[in-house]
Amino acid sequence: MPKFFVTSDKINDDWIIIDSEDAKHISRVLRMGEGDMLTVCDSQGTDYEAEIVSLGQQEIVCKINSKSASVSEPDIKVTLFQGLPKASKMEYIIQKTTELGITEIVPAKLSRCVVKIDNKKDESKKLDRWQKISESAAKQSGRGIIPKISPIMTLDEIIEKSKEFDLFFVPYECEEQKTLREVLLSKKDVKSAGFLIGPEGGFDIAETEKLRNAGIDTVTLGKRILRTETAGEAVLAMTMYEIGDIN
Repeated sequence: MPKFFVTSDKINDDWIIIDSEDAKHISRVLRMGEGDMLTVCDSQGTDYEAEIVSLGQQEIVCKINSKSASVSEPDIKVTLFQGLPKASKMEYIIQKTTELGITEIVPAKLSRCVVKIDNKKDESKKLDRWQKISESAAKQSGRGIIPKISPIMTLDEIIEKSKEFDLFFVPYECEEQKTLREVLLSKKDVKSAGFLIGPEGGFDIAETEKLRNAGIDTVTLGKRILRTETAGEAVLAMTMYEIGDIN
């Protein structure tokens, strides 16, 4: 059954209004009509089974038949801090980590980032595009939320933000001792986790020293070096397997 997201103000009593591009997609692309059923999510983890009762040029009105908590959301909230890669790689990362259950993605401005986004206008355009990619992937994978794409952070800001998580770590190709599994199993009842992935050029030594001096664990992912677009989804899958909802 097709799934669409709306904001909570579009849900009133037994009725849901779907507007903008989704309304056009439902009527013109999917060619759905009155009496057809679809799933609508409030972006906060509740799914509604609804029937189309009227179709207009700009909005579709649906009657709610039932509602239930989305079963697709993991118990653990995971945030990926991603060193800015080339545009196509960032889009791929957003798509795949959304499918795997990420909660939030924060682009990271690190010293070896190939991509430079130095003004707010360019950043706003990028964030808008990335958020749309997140929404599209959330629809496709049946998520109960749309993962948030947050504004770009510096390393210092990430270190400060890391204090808010039950668990925070950094995969690092030069780490030889501490494993990801060791860190994932080091704490019980983890409800929130975050990790930082370096860009194409990896981390600068000064950056890893700053992270370690802040008490943040660096971990090895094994004997092979992963590309930046592979590392995030691999780490997320391992995290979900060990302490999340993949089993």
